[in-house]
Amino acid sequence: MDQPHERIATNIRKGVLEFCVLAMLRRRDMYGLELADALVARGLSASEGSLYPLLARMQQAGLVGSRREAEAGGRPRKYYELTDAGRAQLAAFTEVWGLIAPQVAELLEERS
Repeated sequence: MDQPHERIATNIRKGVLEFCVLAMLRRRDMYGLELADALVARGLSASEGSLYPLLARMQQAGLVGSRREAEAGGRPRKYYELTDAGRAQLAAFTEVWGLIAPQVAELLEERS
């Protein structure tokens, strides 16, 4: 991707990353590296380094909770889970996204 495209993609990813994390946690609890790998694989995050500060902010805001779970033969992992406040935030985003996305698509498809 060239520089203008990458800048645009980065800005869009930054704007939706929190909600993508909430959507992934809606499916099941996940540990940090698992979340980071899934987001990177989807092209929604550039690295795990940007995810952990976001998870800390989301936890502080009450959108996600966490727990430590011991893994057989390994060190404990910190699993993140969606809270009721996180579910409400995701529902609000889903509603707003549903209103905005078609409008943006319509504008982008318009020909002068």
